[in-house]
Amino acid sequence: MREDAEQPGDRAASGEGLLDRALRVLGAFTEDDPALTAAELGSRAALSSSTLHRLLARLVDQGLLVRLPDRRYAIGPRLWELGELSPLALRLRETALPHMLRLYEATGENVHLAVLDGPSPQGSAALYVGRVTGRHSIPTLSRMGGRGPLHTTGVGKALLMTRDDAWLARYLTAPLERETVHSITDANALRADLARARARGFATTREEMTLGNVSVAAPLPRIDGLPPAAIGLVVHLERADERRLGPLVIQTARELADDLR
Repeated sequence: MREDAEQPGDRAASGEGLLDRALRVLGAFTEDDPALTAAELGSRAALSSSTLHRLLARLVDQGLLVRLPDRRYAIGPRLWELGELSPLALRLRETALPHMLRLYEATGENVHLAVLDGPSPQGSAALYVGRVTGRHSIPTLSRMGGRGPLHTTGVGKALLMTRDDAWLARYLTAPLERETVHSITDANALRADLARARARGFATTREEMTLGNVSVAAPLPRIDGLPPAAIGLVVHLERADERRLGPLVIQTARELADDLR
């Protein structure tokens, strides 16, 4: 039997290759579970013990996983190294950092950079690719490489501003989850909110993702070779002067787009 042949008990469909199984293992890690035992990986990836252990050995050898002293596994440095070669890192984030720092210096608030990512409109989210924060910035749920809902985050709504009616119609076929009591979960209400955002040039959320937090964000103009992107601020409700912050994020988005071109 081939070393990478499917074993009894594997969930893999007929014809599934080694890469597919490796991606299932790598996809088992989450923000809440960045380190997992072999048993946990086998359960989440639905792989037999023999298949899993051969695969783990290969992934560790290639630096895609590391084995920790407590015998759990975590994402390895080679995977991080490869990720840093993405245009989202090399082109977008590196170009954006000076602009994000200037926006932080002007406001003292959390600055987020996100792109639209997902296999379909219904499965799309805001993928955070850049973040600048400081000691006086309020805590947020976002992290580099994390995802946020489109309808309850500032950068998410800014990304929705760039979508046409057909895309939005498909996106709105999926239920809009309620993150807080202030989240917009009605399709017509969200469309109306996006229309107001387009008219003023920036999107806002008021306690729709986290109570006490307000987001102000603007989309970047379309840039060849990059997914739709947006930049925004997250501030405390008491400091949320949208009339001042809105023009700042619009200007930052425009200047960043000019540099990217």
